[in-house]
Amino acid sequence: MECLGLRDKRVLVTASTRGIGFGVAETLLRYGAVVTINGRWKKSVAAAVERLRGLGRVYGVAADLTVREQAEGLVDRAAELMGGLDGLVYITGPPRPGRFSELGEDDWAYGARLLIYSAIWVTRRALRYLGRGSSIVYLTSVATKEPIPGIALSNTLRIAVHGLAKTLSKELAPHGIRVNTVMPGYIDTDRVRQLAEKIAADKGVSVEEARRMIEEKIPLGRIGEPREIGYVVAFLLSPMSSYITGAAIPVDGGLLSSVF
Repeated sequence: MECLGLRDKRVLVTASTRGIGFGVAETLLRYGAVVTINGRWKKSVAAAVERLRGLGRVYGVAADLTVREQAEGLVDRAAELMGGLDGLVYITGPPRPGRFSELGEDDWAYGARLLIYSAIWVTRRALRYLGRGSSIVYLTSVATKEPIPGIALSNTLRIAVHGLAKTLSKELAPHGIRVNTVMPGYIDTDRVRQLAEKIAADKGVSVEEARRMIEEKIPLGRIGEPREIGYVVAFLLSPMSSYITGAAIPVDGGLLSSVF
């Protein structure tokens, strides 16, 4: 692939041993970046590194983003392994699904650590290393624009990351650091497969039929692939997007109906 100006750029991608994060890491490696991936468990990190090794320089660090010391240590270790840091891609796994009435105070507390505090901890540490020409990309969800039934935590808490990103885009622009957000729609991950299984159980249909029901909502007529999120992230990290900061870009096959 053409490198988009990403060759040898050093990027940390959190929560990237599978799903969207793995797809992002894979795409960045194909464009020539040096990548550190992350997951909670050493075994899964090692397995993901092995799958990616043939694509370029890739490192792995096990860390739990909901624990401040581990989140900060992840950034330090990634910078050490790569000899610095040029980009941060912040991703987390999903919080517990459920309606507001089904969620307890502990669920909200954990959700805040997972979706808000982890972003703060990782970002603050990364700013020790990022300099002019660097870029931060946060991944959230289309649910921040149009809430999705049954995921009250995600609908509510991920919105705070947009506030953080917009604030940082203003504060960091004078330092030459750009900050943007990507909002995935239905992407072929474990979360969407679980959703299809739940729809199948609720409606008494097959999982294949439930998946078709999801696809019928999407103007492009299909569920997206993790690498398609990776393409947009690679663009936002690259010099090709040098005049874009503070943007929130949906990658959803046209799912969102809102004008803005």
